Amino acid sequence: MKNNMVLTLLALIVGLFSPAAANWKLDNAHSKVKFSVTHLLISDVEGTFKTFGGTLDAPKPDFSDGAVQFSVDVASVNTENDMRDKHLQSDDFFNAEKYPKMEFKSVSWKKIDDRNVVLEGDLTIRNVTKRVAFNVALGGTVKDPWGSTRVGFKATTVINRFDFNLKWNKLAEAGAVVGKDVAITMNLEFIQQQDATPGSSGTALK
Repeated sequence: MKNNMVLTLLALIVGLFSPAAANWKLDNAHSKVKFSVTHLLISDVEGTFKTFGGTLDAPKPDFSDGAVQFSVDVASVNTENDMRDKHLQSDDFFNAEKYPKMEFKSVSWKKIDDRNVVLEGDLTIRNVTKRVAFNVALGGTVKDPWGSTRVGFKATTVINRFDFNLKWNKLAEAGAVVGKDVAITMNLEFIQQQDATPGSSGTALK
């Protein structure tokens, strides 16, 4: 009985002095995942993904220890052209049937200044995983009218699609029909979860 009381007291002490993980869940209604790629070397074609989700764990209020997990359903690609979208879903590009998810898991969060960080992590597309770095601008935190705390970020990077086996490459007189470099921009808004508990962590998305 005495041992149980000691263990209970120790657990309470640990709970009081251990930092609570600030779990944040993506607000999809106020977020967007966009991409842009050069067409025939003369213009850019833009698109979005309609279905995605993510979590952010950051025990420190300045997010300096932030850990991000993100997932995108590649079949939800939308370039406002049905024929082009079906081509992107095919084996020439994403092969959405065999590789339905594009996933990112962060490994480091390097603070540049109060508003900018470099977020590095592993990006997986078509079962190929490469280390990429996002330039992330912090939009700030705010309390919404319903009492929840929100934080906003804008994350940008450029990847070489050939690195991820998105290798369709038809040539025209001017050069490649589709450029190899893909610019990715994510406008993300997270909501702090009310049930954050000591030692809790974000979960991978389904």
